[in-house]
This record gives sequence, C-alpha cells and structure tokens, in this order.
Amino acid sequence: MNDPILNIVVNGDVATLTMNRPDKRNAMCDDLLEAIESFFSNPPKTVKAVVISGTAGHFCSGLDLSEHVARDAEGTMHHSRGWHTVMDRIQFGGLPVVSAMFGAVIGGGLELACATHVRVAETSTFFQLPEGRRGIFVGGGASVRVGRILGADRMTEMMLTGRKYDAGEGLSLGLTHYVVDPGEALAKAQDLARKIASNAPLSNYIMIQALSRISDMSKADGLFTESLCAALTQTSPDATEGLAAFIEKRSPKFR
Repeated sequence: MNDPILNIVVNGDVATLTMNRPDKRNAMCDDLLEAIESFFSNPPKTVKAVVISGTAGHFCSGLDLSEHVARDAEGTMHHSRGWHTVMDRIQFGGLPVVSAMFGAVIGGGLELACATHVRVAETSTFFQLPEGRRGIFVGGGASVRVGRILGADRMTEMMLTGRKYDAGEGLSLGLTHYVVDPGEALAKAQDLARKIASNAPLSNYIMIQALSRISDMSKADGLFTESLCAALTQTSPDATEGLAAFIEKRSPKFR
C-alpha cells in the first residue's frame, strides 16, 4: 500500500499517510491527490483512524503551480471540483483524520488540513493563503472550510495581504487544536488517533457526519438532527457497553 509520493503505514487500527515530495515542500500534484483519494476511497477494514503528515520539514505548500498554469478555464474548474471531491471524502468518509503539521501549511495544504478533524502543529508551522499574491483564487475548498474557521473578514484580509500566521496564532484562531514542540507533532497525532480509534465506531461516524452539517442547518433542523443522532447512538450495543464499563469502572470494549 505504498505510493512513491504517499507512504502509507498501518499500525494496528491507525494508518499514517506521509506526503513525500520533499523537493516541492510536498506541494500537491495530481498524482499525490489521486493517491490520497485512492486511500480514502478504500481504506483497510482494520483502520479506525488516520494520521496525515508531510516530510522534510513541511506539511504541504499547496497546489503545484507548475501544473496549474498548464490548464485552461474549463480544466481548472474540473480540477477544483476534483479537489472538492477528495476533501469531502476525507472529511465525510467516516474515518477520523488527524493532521500532524510542521513548516509550510500553505494554500491547498491549509485546505487539506482543514478537511481533517483534529489538527496538531509544531512551533515551526506557518499558515498562509497567498493566492492574492499569485493572481489566483482558492479552489480546494478554503472559501468554505477555512472561511468558517476564520470568518469571511479575516480570511479576506489573509488572502489580500498574503500574511502568515504562526502556530500560536493558528491555535488562537482555530487553524490548529494543539501546538507542540519541534519533532513532536507526529507522535502527538498518532497518540490522539489511537485514543479516537478506541471510541465506539458508530459515535465517531455520527460525529464526523453530523456536526459540520448541523452547522449549515437552521436551529430547528439542527436540533431535530441532533435528536436523530442521539437516538441512533444511545440505543446501540456500544452505548450499552459504554454505560456498563462506566458503572463497572473499567475500559469499554467496543466493536
């Protein structure tokens, strides 16, 4: 399950995906995007959580612009919609995904990170949307995913000026959930992934599927959807096991 530009290691119920284009700061080319899509389209049945990271000091420096300039308007639109498909597959595929970030998290790299559910950043991490300095616009989902984290006003300023946020600023803004020392992101992400993998599979799945969609709904629709999710999870065998484990003061044994 190894691709030259995407190394995949499965350890127990956690898969670690490492983007491997060190000479490009792991810029996203079509082959790398397709390798990521291939994994999330058909992950190993034993995997319950995923970690995605980079190599050679960088997470992902965004879209490989050497490919971008070769496309016409129609091709660029189809390429953008292809990114949306892959990012949706990461966010809504059913597997919890943790990003282990360091160095550049730029443009499409930030779009990729924001499609994951938990984000860990080393102190070397910097976030940037430099599209305004390149004469282009985001195309991999940032206007929705990053915009909902930052808000339209702050994202507009970020794109217009090309400013960079460091790891501490990213933490305060919600671009990352954890900040760790250099060299510690992958271990922290894998530890979190193992903890998440030990949760009840159904509740993990429902959280991934429901929460971001509820944020798109009216208050009444969101509350109704919440009740449906509660009904599904709280009447499951895993809920029975979780309650029994709590009462018996032991760790639950979920499916």
